[in-house]
Order: sequence, then structure tokens, then C-alpha cells
Amino acid sequence: MILASIGCTSTDAQALATAGSGSATRTPPPPSPRDGYVQPGTLSQANSSFSLRPRPALPAGPPPQITAKSAILVDEYGRVLYEKNADTKRPVASTQKLLLGILIAENGNLSKPVTIADPDTWAEPTIMGIKPGEVYTRQELLRAVLVRSSNDIARALARDHSGSVSAFAAAMNRKARQLGMHQSYFTNASGLPKPPGQYSTARDLAILGAAALRNPVVRDAVRTKSMVFRFPDGRTKPINNTNQVLKHFPYCTGLKTGYTNAAGRCLVSSASYNGRNVIAVIIGSKTPNVWAESHALLQYGLGMQ
Repeated sequence: MILASIGCTSTDAQALATAGSGSATRTPPPPSPRDGYVQPGTLSQANSSFSLRPRPALPAGPPPQITAKSAILVDEYGRVLYEKNADTKRPVASTQKLLLGILIAENGNLSKPVTIADPDTWAEPTIMGIKPGEVYTRQELLRAVLVRSSNDIARALARDHSGSVSAFAAAMNRKARQLGMHQSYFTNASGLPKPPGQYSTARDLAILGAAALRNPVVRDAVRTKSMVFRFPDGRTKPINNTNQVLKHFPYCTGLKTGYTNAAGRCLVSSASYNGRNVIAVIIGSKTPNVWAESHALLQYGLGMQ
């Protein structure tokens, strides 16, 4: 079972906090603290429990070939096992909904009813089909948006949390800074290109993925392969997780897909096997490369080559 926290000491987090060279390389073990100060909150806060067992050795052999524009692979100690253009700012589509999930889950009161407003439905292209006046719980909407990535639900949750999508985007940016995502900026909850100007990096998405896995509500949702969404009038809609790696790789523990024309295929994925826990990020890929290359990175990080 994957650890509730993919964590590291400040020394281990050095690899994530240090800007990459932009080339596809396998990074050596982290440098000593005197090589640079690491702000807290990069991959996670220090967790002394990890000192109770030996750290697994770095993967042997060459990493897989990655054609995506940006990628990174990290383990639970913050060691970067592979990176490619990991600090290049790019649109990341619906992978940023992990930040939406964290904010909603941390706000609590998940049984609170949410009445759908007309502006919530002004979304495309992936929607659930919720209607103005319908009432759902926060829990129902949160689980559905993380499994199926419905943009109308993202708008509803953002408005419920902050009063408007723009106010929620400001909350996202504050939370991103708290997590240590210093190369990210968001303008909406969905990842769609309007309003323009939002971006993140593979390294920042690895930090976001680790934060998502630390939250039990989000962690449970992002590993859900399928569910049934129930409308107030009694209709039901079966929905399947958009993460094909979760569907086909038994050691994958979830996280989030994304796609827009500008971002390409994106995926933040995690996996756990034989005492190893890793997060892989792919940005700017194509179908089916995003699935194959994410799968290959996870296998490499888990020592399953």
C-alpha cells in the first residue's frame, strides 16, 4: 500500500528544489545540505519514520526514452530519478484539478449541500451535465471531478468554495505557494485555456502529486477506477477514470490526467511496489505515448525493469 505521505527530509528534497538543466538525465543521490538551502514544503515535510527502514537503491540501468515535452520521476525521499525540461513552464490542463481537490478536501464539511448555479454549467468540453437548481454534496462533486474531470463540476466547486472562479484561482495560487510550487500560476479551476496565462512545471506537479497523496480524501478519489454518479432525479451515470495507467498497471495508485490542444496529453501518476513509492509527471505528450511513457517511468522508478 502506498504511504499516506510521499515524504522527504530537507536534504532529500534538494533534488526537487534545485532547477534542472533541461536535459533528460538520471540524477545522482541528493547533495549535502551545505550545497544549498531547501525551503520546506518541496516534495513534503520531513518525516522521521522513513529513517526506520533503509532507502531503496536508485534504479539500475538507463531510464526509458521519453518523447513528451517535459517529464520528471521522483521517489518518496525527494530523489529525482529522471527529468526532462522539468522546470519549463507549460499549460498542464486538468492535472491542476489536483489542487482543486486539495482545497475542497481541506475546507471540510464534505456533506454540505451545493446548489448548482447557472454559471456553473458554462463549461466545455468535458461535462457531467449538472443543471441549475440541482443539489449535491461536496463529497459527491469532489469525487466525480477527480475521477472524470468534469469541468462543470469544477466550476461549481470553485464557486462554492470562494464565491467565484476567479476568487478560487487566487486561492489556488496561494495554496500552490504554500506547497512550494513557485513556478506555477493558475487562472481557473479546470485547466481550460481561458482566462489565459496559467502554467506549471513537471517539478511543481510532482510536488502537487505528493500533496494530493497526503490527503486521504483526495488519495481515495484519484485511485478510484470507476463509480456511479447519481443525479437528483434518480438518473445514474457510470463514469470511468480517465487514467489508463491506473486501469492497466496493477501497481499504479492513481492521480490525474489532463488534455487541451495547448497542453497536449498530461498525466501525473503514482505507483507503489515492494517498499518503493514514486510519482511520474508527463506534460505535452500524445496518445498513446502518454500512457506508455508514464507506465515505463513508473516501472523504472519501482525497479521493475
